[in-house]
Amino acid sequence: MFPGEFDEEETSKLGITVSIAQVRSNGTQLAELARLLDAGAVRVAIDSTFPLADARAAHERAARGHIQGKIVLTVAQ
Repeated sequence: MFPGEFDEEETSKLGITVSIAQVRSNGTQLAELARLLDAGAVRVAIDSTFPLADARAAHERAARGHIQGKIVLTVAQ
C-alpha cells in the first residue's frame, strides 16, 4: 500500500480520510514552464507564507477557505 500502511477501520473511527495522489514529472514540460515563469508569462498568486515549523497554522489558514492563491511553506537552508 502506498504511501504507507494504515488501518482503514481505525482511520474511519477517527474520522480520518486517506487519499493518495501520484504525479510524474516531465522534463520537457518543466523546462517550458520554467521558461514561461522566467518570461513573466505565468505568475503564481501567493495567499500567504509560513515557515515549515508553522505548518499547522498553514493548514488552519487553508481550512478557513477564501484563499487567494497558494499557501507557501518556507524551509530554512
